[in-house]
Amino acid sequence: MRTGLCFEKRLSLAFILLCLGLMQRTCPHCKSSNINAHGRYQRLSDGVRVARTRCLSCRRTFSEASHDVCFAQKKRHLNHPLWMLLVSGISLRRVSKVLRISRTTSARKLLFLGRVAKCELKESLRHKAKLECVEFDDMETFEHSKCKPLSISLAVESGTRRILGFEVSQMPANGPLAKIAKHRYGRRPDQRLIGRKRLLRFVRKLSKRNVVIKSDENPHYPPLIRELFPRGEHLRYKGRRGCVVGQGSLRGGL
Repeated sequence: MRTGLCFEKRLSLAFILLCLGLMQRTCPHCKSSNINAHGRYQRLSDGVRVARTRCLSCRRTFSEASHDVCFAQKKRHLNHPLWMLLVSGISLRRVSKVLRISRTTSARKLLFLGRVAKCELKESLRHKAKLECVEFDDMETFEHSKCKPLSISLAVESGTRRILGFEVSQMPANGPLAKIAKHRYGRRPDQRLIGRKRLLRFVRKLSKRNVVIKSDENPHYPPLIRELFPRGEHLRYKGRRGCVVGQGSLRGGL
């Protein structure tokens, strides 16, 4: 329980700047500052005593938990163990069995923890020095079926491999699955260019004007990098051959 409480404090700190306006002692309903103490109550999820406040303008009550990032969560004590299991590579189905919760709860908490992690990443990058070298690449995966491929554009800091950002974009199936995918699911839009631009625009805010961009020899990268980083330097390297899902790494040609 102690670990869970520490994790909840960390979640609150992650959102403190985003919720700065709400953290002020004002009524969340009418925004009035004419408020008064109105007792305490014990939260059922973790046993913490929370102070309650009454607004003298609209006569409605609220508590300190109304401004918390975990507001309205009945199982907030599961945030930390669920986070530890997910970062260990365990599937949502198995996490649900271990923690004895429904898969719907696991999926909702996964989205919640993702928003927290994204906010923490932006906050940490805000206080870092301007980047001098960035590595950029795409990888492909799929949702539900290989007929629904996805492209993940990822940017990391060169050397430290610290993640700067990523974008997930739809893409049409290619090769032998192209006709099958079009017959089953219709025409699938190609949003890779939109995702790459969105990611590189975000990286541009964190980088110096003469930043060095490292990537593979994908022919779609040079025009985009010249457009968004006119003073930057683009270094291209021959990429490795990818491996087929479920077959492990290919020993030849790596």
